[in-house]
Amino acid sequence: MNSTKQYDFLIVGAGLFGSVFAHEAKLAGKKCLVVDKREHIGGNIYCNEVEGVKVHQYGAHIFHTDNKEVWDYVNQFVTMNGFTNSPLANYQGKLYNLPFNMHTFYQLWGVRTPQEAQAKLDEQRAEYAHIENPANLEEQALKLCGKDVYEILIKGYTEKQWGRLAKDLPAFIIKRLPFRFVYDNNYFNDTYQGIPVEGYNELIESLLEGVEVRLNTNFFDQRKALESIAENVLFTGCIDEYFDYCFGRLDYRSLKFEHKLFDTDNFQGNAVINYTEREIPYTRVIEHKHFEFGRQAKTVVTYEYPDEFAPGKEPYYPVNDERNTQLCSKYKELAGKCRNVYFGGRLAQYIYADMDDTIAEALKLSKELL
Repeated sequence: MNSTKQYDFLIVGAGLFGSVFAHEAKLAGKKCLVVDKREHIGGNIYCNEVEGVKVHQYGAHIFHTDNKEVWDYVNQFVTMNGFTNSPLANYQGKLYNLPFNMHTFYQLWGVRTPQEAQAKLDEQRAEYAHIENPANLEEQALKLCGKDVYEILIKGYTEKQWGRLAKDLPAFIIKRLPFRFVYDNNYFNDTYQGIPVEGYNELIESLLEGVEVRLNTNFFDQRKALESIAENVLFTGCIDEYFDYCFGRLDYRSLKFEHKLFDTDNFQGNAVINYTEREIPYTRVIEHKHFEFGRQAKTVVTYEYPDEFAPGKEPYYPVNDERNTQLCSKYKELAGKCRNVYFGGRLAQYIYADMDDTIAEALKLSKELL
């Protein structure tokens, strides 16, 4: 670039998207400045080590993908440990395997063969066959899976997650429900799965090696000064905030995390257990050492609570209803008109994105711009 400015790219956000782009830009000979308002790099995949256990500070992050290019890319920097996610669901003290598979059907109904399980599902669905056009999530779920699966494994968890009754949620949130008629508790179908042996911090540190990073730096507090020193801006924060909420605020769901250290080597015997009762305030309990097949003397457990989003809280999940979809499209149209400003990542694109999708999008943008 023919520019007298100090940096080729100002990258707002030291999370996965910004870090991948910064790495590719550095390889292309570009000078980047990465700023982040938090005191650490890595965004929501940051881990804090406690008693030798790598604690996922912002909820469980399990890498999985069918994209070999992305898998090979990540394995340049870290070694994946082969962990596969096999969560459990706890409902009124009873445990059920997830995702819905033959183990689950046996636990629900005592059926042992795929034919018996299919017949039981068909029987449960038949009660709701009269619902032609589901008006809400509850009707959609009942039509797809019947009463038992819905009431035990879906209803309470979903209502906690979204802070609304299932009857008040749009039907499209559950477009389909995958049922497996095999005894397989592997949650993801992806070919490649695992968690970095060295930890996610090592992944981000490797990506940002040689790149200037300023932490505890809120872009909006120094916006004019920061924008003045870079030829281009890559923004990974909330798209509505970038445009000063000119069309109104987008809605999000937030989360709260309660981390506890226990003087025992094994608290719950599984990395993730979902709590599907509405009356239990947290949605899941995470025991981090099981992500790394740990043998530490102590264990760290995280209780994850859904939370209403408000200014000052961390936005986690977009609320993809009609209002927010329309609002987001206005912001994206505005973003498309910005010169030398690019938007990427879950907040800037107002999407729920897995890690592999985030990396793929960052690599795609880097190929377009560098």
